Order: sequence, then structure tokens, then C-alpha cells
Amino acid sequence: MSVTERVIFEQFPFWRSALKLNLPRLPNKTFVFVGCGTSYYLAQTLAAAFNLVGRDAVAVPGSEWIARRQAYVGARTDLCVVGLSRSGDSTETVQALAESGRAGFATVAITCAPGSAITQVTDNVIAAETHAEEGVVMTASASLMLLLGLRLIDVPLSGAHVEEAERLLATMKANGVQAVAGRRHFVYLGGGPLYGLAAEGALKLMEMSLSFSQAFHPLEYRHGPISLVDDATLVALLYNEATRAEEERVAADVRKKGAYVIGFGGAGDLSLPVSETGLARALVLLPALQLLGEQVAVGKRIDTTAPRHLTKVVTLA
Repeated sequence: MSVTERVIFEQFPFWRSALKLNLPRLPNKTFVFVGCGTSYYLAQTLAAAFNLVGRDAVAVPGSEWIARRQAYVGARTDLCVVGLSRSGDSTETVQALAESGRAGFATVAITCAPGSAITQVTDNVIAAETHAEEGVVMTASASLMLLLGLRLIDVPLSGAHVEEAERLLATMKANGVQAVAGRRHFVYLGGGPLYGLAAEGALKLMEMSLSFSQAFHPLEYRHGPISLVDDATLVALLYNEATRAEEERVAADVRKKGAYVIGFGGAGDLSLPVSETGLARALVLLPALQLLGEQVAVGKRIDTTAPRHLTKVVTLA
């Protein structure tokens, strides 16, 4: 078992600790989630979740928030900007929160690094301990920041969700290597809060295995990208329970064209049952998606502790 795989499997005690943390009460404002890379895709999932419970929210890359925030929120000033950063030192995210504070917006940092730069420029800090051996690619820390963000809107989370995530991960461990064998084209499909998760799954696989991958909303995939499907395609379809019937028709379409489908909560060549149907579904699915990227990397004999061209913290001079 590689170091990366071990960290993925050993993340769950950190989840249980994070479930016990006391969190601040959020102001009644429009929320802007900012982050970079994985943190931005988590921001997309959290913004969708906030909107679904009646808390207006938008996700914006840190650099975009710095350069052109009016393109995303217009002239609004009743904002709470939530920055997500594992290290707490990502240049764009730190700057985004610092500038937001100077503009008079409320600010919150979600991080795995107490005392880091981001904690010095924000009104509230939410910090969770992560696995000490986590490498460049974000796995345990990503799950923890998503968990904390969901807790901010009182999404019911418990040990049962931890256990379901562990079961899905074990199923992926048992079946994923066979599923990815011979595949070179990777597609992730998810809608609503699961779109950000699909994008994160695609990023994980890209970082870990140096393979090209893409994310789309499920029914959008028919509008052009499906032309690329062949017998080298693997589709990870993250089902929403409310739209499962429509998404299963997409799965059938791509399977007819040669794709192998992993169905998270719905039909596929490999179907993984998911009992959680609410906003916690994204959290439950995330570790299995992390392992999927690692399994492709192992098949290509790539060491995911040191991905090409990447560093653990992106800082800009």
C-alpha cells in the first residue's frame, strides 16, 4: 500500500474529531467561498449546498475574487467571504481574505493549519487536524474542509456517515483496479452539489496519474463531449437521487458507446450503493474518488507523493 493510499484509508479518525469541533455562528449574509485548486472545487460544492438550504452563496477562485469580484457579486456588500486553504498559506486565498476584510466584509477561514497566514487576516478560524503524512495531493484535508463547511449549515453528520464512506472506500479498493484497467479517457459527471465533487475527482485523477480528465453536469455530457467516448473511456457518475432516472439514461448511452461506468448511487458496470441521499452524500463519496485517482496512478507506476510540476503549497512572489 502506497503512502497516499494509506493516508486515504487512515483519514476517518480525523473526521470523527472534526465532528466534535465547536464552530462559529455565521452572519446572515451572502456567502462567497474562495479557494484554489481542490479548495475551489470544494467551494463549489459548499456554495451549492448553502443555496439549497436558503443561504445565498457563490464560489469564486481566489485569484478571480482579487481581480474582479464585481463580476460575481456586483455591488453587493452584505458578504461573508469564506476562504478554504489546507496550508493556510496559498497566496491568492490569503490575499482574497485580507482584501475582503479591508473592504468591510465578514471573513472566515477553513484550514488544516492553525497559526498559518490565513488565520492572521480573518475574523473567524475553523481549523481541523489532518493526517501528518499527507503529501502534495490533497486527500484527508479536502474531506475535512468539506465536512466543516457542511457543518456550518447544520447538515446532519454522524458516525454513520463515516462508516458509509469507509464501506464505499473498501468497495472501490476491491473493484477499482479492474475498472480502470485499459482506460485512458476519464470523465466525471455530477449535478448540483456533486458537480464540484466531480470536478475534484477529475482533478485528483489528473494530479495523481498525469491523465487527462474532465468534469461535466450529467445531461450536458450528451451535448458534444460524448463524441469522445470509446472503449478506453471510464465514466464516474455521481448520482443525485432526485434525478437518478435521467442520469441512468446517460449511463446507458455511454455504455453503448464502449465506456465503463462506475455508478456512485446508481446503475453502472460497477454500481456502488449509497444510502445517504442528502447533502452529506458528497462527503461520503469523496474518499472513494480519491482512491480511484490513486489506482490509475498505480497502474501507470506513478508515485503520487511527488506529482510532476506540483508543490504542496502554491505561493506567488
